[in-house]
Amino acid sequence: MPAIRTEVVETSSLGDRSYLAHDGRVALVVDPQRDIDRFLTLAGRLGVRITHVAETHVHNDYVSGGPALARVTGAAYLVAAADDVGFDRTAVTDGDEIAVSETMRVRVVATPGHTFNHLSYVVSGPDGSPEGVFTGGSLLFGTTGRTDLLGPDHAHPLAHRQHASVRRLADLLPDGAGIWPTHGFGSFCSASQSDAAASTIGQEKRSNPALRLEADDFVAETLAGLDAYPAYYAHMGVRNTAGADLIDLTPARTADAAELRERIAAGEWVVDLRSRKAFAQRHLAGTLSFGLDGPMSTWLGWMAEWGAPLTLLGESPEQVADAQRELARIGIDRPVAAASGTPREWAGGDAARLGELAVASFTDLAGARAGRVPGHLPAPDVVLDVRLRGEWQAGHIDGAVHVPLPDLPHRLDEVPAGTVWVHCGSGYRAAAASSLLQRAGRRVVHIDDAFGQAAATGLPIIDH
Repeated sequence: MPAIRTEVVETSSLGDRSYLAHDGRVALVVDPQRDIDRFLTLAGRLGVRITHVAETHVHNDYVSGGPALARVTGAAYLVAAADDVGFDRTAVTDGDEIAVSETMRVRVVATPGHTFNHLSYVVSGPDGSPEGVFTGGSLLFGTTGRTDLLGPDHAHPLAHRQHASVRRLADLLPDGAGIWPTHGFGSFCSASQSDAAASTIGQEKRSNPALRLEADDFVAETLAGLDAYPAYYAHMGVRNTAGADLIDLTPARTADAAELRERIAAGEWVVDLRSRKAFAQRHLAGTLSFGLDGPMSTWLGWMAEWGAPLTLLGESPEQVADAQRELARIGIDRPVAAASGTPREWAGGDAARLGELAVASFTDLAGARAGRVPGHLPAPDVVLDVRLRGEWQAGHIDGAVHVPLPDLPHRLDEVPAGTVWVHCGSGYRAAAASSLLQRAGRRVVHIDDAFGQAAATGLPIIDH
């Protein structure tokens, strides 16, 4: 067993990982998310004391729990000296070495690219040999962090720096050193996605484009592959530079049926957290489907107007609480109200306030285009593809209309008249889009199917 043990604290809804590294007595936490109770609970279970908290960079995709965790534990808070922040920290810079304990040391390595002042942290055991490196948004599994989050003018020079930084890590560390990135598990902070669950420097030398391509080729490939990223990212850097306060996860105020009716009538976002299948079977008319069975916080945080009131509906108080936690991680601190139960209860027993959503497959769509519309479905006048630009360009159904899901709230009037059949890549985003269209009074069919099935049905697929 290695002298230093590293525990992963995963936030799958955002595609990120945080870490707790310890020697059995004291611990270093790297890139903690805002709900710090997870780290305190883990440290308690392991019987270790958190003495150091480290940030690899000012995060753009979530609110950091670093300031709060350092304050609660009394830990030293390691943050790049070059970052102008509004809180107390231990300023660190390239080459600094920190003795976390007698048996665990951390070396600070400047790895600009994802941000200008990005740092990585090399962890060594009692014999002084590196065991691994916390790479944040620098070297990821099979890819790197994207370089355009600080603005398009910086994307090209930061991509060159990213290439140099990754190569520096590969030169500094032995092939067997572990890599512990923060991004790359579905996060939009990653330049591309990987299915790898773990990696080493040696593995990355064989597969990572940053270590296989020359600088100009890497930069061109990286920039060409970048797509849109969530709008709420614009608020995260500012929040993290100032330093977030403690999270508030106390239950939201309960809304009754009358209040829900008023909020829906006012055009507010009343969000149904149940699965999209449950939503399709029955829902409170005028509500929007963002189920907790998918990346709810990413898409809801991207699409809802920042600071606008949100009301959460769940099957249970626990489901609402889970959603509150996820939203608080991206700075949506408090829903204005919430309710748990069933659609019938939310409607106050009024069946006229309940709705259903027709569901189809790509096989149904292929049949409808061939003149064989299933008897329970209306014929399609429009096929709407709500995937992102890169997905659309990689292949789409001939004749489909493309409006990326994040754009849909502001482009509803661009969807042609008639019955709309909506699809995405798997069904989750199409459920959100279908509920938006249905709320706007459109007749909608939700294609709850994997896009890979479209070609298998004979639907014509074209690409750019």
